[in-house]
Amino acid sequence: MHSTFTYPTFEYRRPPELDATPPARRPVVVVGAGPVGLSAATELALRGQPVLLLDDDNTVSVGSRGLCYAKRTLEILDRQGCGQPVIDKGVTWNVGRTFFDTEEVFSFNLLPDPGHERPGMVNLQQYYLEQYQVDRARALPNLEMRFKHKVVKVEPRGSGATLQVETPDGTFTLACDWLVVCDGARSPIRRQLGLEVEGKVFQDRFLIADVVMKADFPAERWFWFDPPFHRGQSVLLHREADNVWRIDFQLGWDADPEEEKKPEKVIPRIQAMLGADHEFELEWVSVYTFQCRRMASFRHGRVLFAGDSAHQVSPFGARGANSGIQDADNLGWKLKAVIDGVAPETLLDSYSDERGFAADENLLNSTRSTDFITPKSAVSKLFRNAVLGLASRHAFARTLVNSGRLSVPTTLSASPLNTPDADSFEGWMVPGAPLDDAPVVMNGQSHWLLRELGGAGNAGFTLLVFGDAAIELPALPVPLAVRRVKSPGSAVVAGDLVDVEGHVARRLDGRPGTVYLLRPDQHVAARWRGYDGTAVQAALRRALGLH
Repeated sequence: MHSTFTYPTFEYRRPPELDATPPARRPVVVVGAGPVGLSAATELALRGQPVLLLDDDNTVSVGSRGLCYAKRTLEILDRQGCGQPVIDKGVTWNVGRTFFDTEEVFSFNLLPDPGHERPGMVNLQQYYLEQYQVDRARALPNLEMRFKHKVVKVEPRGSGATLQVETPDGTFTLACDWLVVCDGARSPIRRQLGLEVEGKVFQDRFLIADVVMKADFPAERWFWFDPPFHRGQSVLLHREADNVWRIDFQLGWDADPEEEKKPEKVIPRIQAMLGADHEFELEWVSVYTFQCRRMASFRHGRVLFAGDSAHQVSPFGARGANSGIQDADNLGWKLKAVIDGVAPETLLDSYSDERGFAADENLLNSTRSTDFITPKSAVSKLFRNAVLGLASRHAFARTLVNSGRLSVPTTLSASPLNTPDADSFEGWMVPGAPLDDAPVVMNGQSHWLLRELGGAGNAGFTLLVFGDAAIELPALPVPLAVRRVKSPGSAVVAGDLVDVEGHVARRLDGRPGTVYLLRPDQHVAARWRGYDGTAVQAALRRALGLH
């Protein structure tokens, strides 16, 4: 098979623990150097937390895998310092189209509202993302990465966990105060600890083919139901970097995975789609089944699970890697606050509560998409096809078409860390919502709102104030940055954010005197129509789990 990517080999070094007694102890160990583990380790390191990252391999993942990275994930990667390479290399898209046979029946635009730095989606093979994340991690002095280090046993203890780590030079014991598990859907650590995942496995199989070719398909997501080149099944097409195209063919449950991966089976399927004379080369082929399930709790004492180790969804909707990176974003600031002693350990229960809520939302959407794409009965298929047949002519039917509801960030509306509104607000920036981006001008230069908020440090809370209201902060458990939003033409001082297009005021229903308390992960914690130091103090304590 042809390859457009040169896989790196990361250096293995003999671990010093093989010669140390008693066992070394680390404050935080992250297991798994995929997108989620790298994101979790980077988030902690950027907040000043020393962290050790272990992985059993010595290169990046093979094949496109995660592929689609949503706007919110790109914003998190920006804050972690590796978003721009993803944008530069990836294929940006906002439009998706759905076809029934040869007729387009539905389309969508992920970013209909202007005034955002990042697009709705970027397609990029996962190996590139991991390479950029590794490059970023290497630049952080308090993040140590070790490859060819396989965790073969975990013993949780009240004050942390003890690990047995296998390397080419032997096995050693390592103790840690906190263990973050990001070792994938099959999660050997989860299995070794006897922790269950609950949900359903779908009885269907899909073929993934990464195909190198030149084609005139636009940079859009195209999904076919019952196309003439693959009757009775569905097909998904995405454009990737390097003239690589990702094609997913539904095969049915009875398909033999090993047979279907053979080039003599794959090539005719692609020729039927593209035409017999269209030149292409195979880069990577895989057959997958999928499940929608999750752990009941993502926290087990001082062992914390994130990404696919905690929850798995079908690939339709790009909710896997996106939700995992958002897990890391949620966990990082909380774990750092607990380690620094400014928040109780129970704050980490909110990690499981909030990201469990997000997982349930993803599982619901993923299950609905999968049921529509792969109907389980003749009646379900009849209904599905009737909807598709009506969708091109009737708006009500288009709302029922479901070829994968695309990943959007979860509004954590039920979080115990939120302070409920005491004042009246319009719009969607409710407590628990992730803050929308917007263009601003600061010190005469163009900037973006999200890049100015939720910085590093042990907390990174921000008080966003509209106008010139006097702010006198009371005694607070953590530092609180005060940033002001000004309308164009207002008097400004250094650091003020000028709302040049009015998007900040519109999206936040911001009037002179309005105040927002923002968490380090840029979710809204509380908001008021006027500043009240006592209310801010109480809301900040609540957001840290101190109430």
